[in-house]
Amino acid sequence: MADPILFPGAVEWSGENPGISLKEDPAGAFTTLASFFRVVLSPHGRGHALVLLQSPGETAPPADRANLCLTDNERLARWLVADYVSHFGAWRGLPGLSGLQYRRLDSVTPAGNAITSYSETVRAGDTTVALAWSGLGTPFCFALTPGNSATGKHHMPSLFVGCDKATVTVNGRERPGAPIPRDIAGQRISTAMLAFSETWIRA
Repeated sequence: MADPILFPGAVEWSGENPGISLKEDPAGAFTTLASFFRVVLSPHGRGHALVLLQSPGETAPPADRANLCLTDNERLARWLVADYVSHFGAWRGLPGLSGLQYRRLDSVTPAGNAITSYSETVRAGDTTVALAWSGLGTPFCFALTPGNSATGKHHMPSLFVGCDKATVTVNGRERPGAPIPRDIAGQRISTAMLAFSETWIRA
């Protein structure tokens, strides 16, 4: 029997982190970035957070294009943004992150079978955001070493599911753009994917 794989270090958080990053021009800037968290274990407890940049390049955009963090655990959400999201490749150095408006979410509703399609709908006051993934690919499981993880400090085992199409809809209006191809762990997926069973372990 093969020896089990034991990751050295301290588990910082574990849960789900599906995301959607959209572009109108594959060579241009992202028009919308969405990173959804369902955290089941962390130093700041459990909780949900949707980090949504409708104006990634603006610190203080108009209200109809506000950059938002909808959460039921603001302490957890601020920690995730500072220590994780701000290091994600597409998000790194974006002005939109510094002007996030934190709002209390009222509900989170997942739907779909995660085999052909999946969605998360987040409601906070008069704001409803629907994230939808379709044309899902074959699930695969991998682990990034600290040198290859977004933070440069963590082992990151996770299960990913790529998709062909994804949308971000805010109060009934679909955000412009589409996911573009990307590679991770030797797999061709896109800038929209499901990330389940994700765990960040500080080396």
